[in-house]
Amino acid sequence: MLEWFSNLAFLSKLYWSIALVGSLIFIIIMIMAFVGGDADDIGDVDSDIDSDAGAGFQFISFKNLVGFFTIFGWSGIACIDAGLSKPLTIIVSVVCGLLMMVIMASLFYFISKLSDSGTLNYKNALDAVGEVYLTIGADRSSMGKVSVNVQGTVRELDALTDALTELKSGTIIKVVDVTSNGILIVDRTRKPIEPSQSKPDELQTGETHLLDNE
Repeated sequence: MLEWFSNLAFLSKLYWSIALVGSLIFIIIMIMAFVGGDADDIGDVDSDIDSDAGAGFQFISFKNLVGFFTIFGWSGIACIDAGLSKPLTIIVSVVCGLLMMVIMASLFYFISKLSDSGTLNYKNALDAVGEVYLTIGADRSSMGKVSVNVQGTVRELDALTDALTELKSGTIIKVVDVTSNGILIVDRTRKPIEPSQSKPDELQTGETHLLDNE
């Protein structure tokens, strides 16, 4: 293996080195991503290049640079094996690397958008009317759970109350505040009643009949 590598031309050695190192780091990033780690923490590179996922479209980031050098190396090797000239090999490998950066930047951008759209914002629960699921202790003495509709989905969330009496399961509540750590502050309320038009219509009809009888 070492003998084969030592017999390569300088440009081939350069491309093989970049391709192998880039592929190794790329594999590590993918493994960390699947096991739930943050791949950008490698070498604290993200503190200098990357920012939060919600920062928008990022062309220059650690992941994208790894993708660039990986594709740059392998495309360069392919060009050399195809017998292309050195200048053309460099141009093709750089273009392929840049295309990889665009693809990866777009992919992570759309993934971050999907993630953001599915993130629960507890502030959206303010003024929501729901029902106590697990009894809530009086005056924030013990935490319970409530079922409320937040962002179009019924969720069971932790809740406290400032009421002087406990809120038992089945009690209708209204969310009056949300703590910084996402606990709902609720109070007893009544279900909103939609106005009905049938009774006034019946009264008006009854009044007309009474007038006719007179």
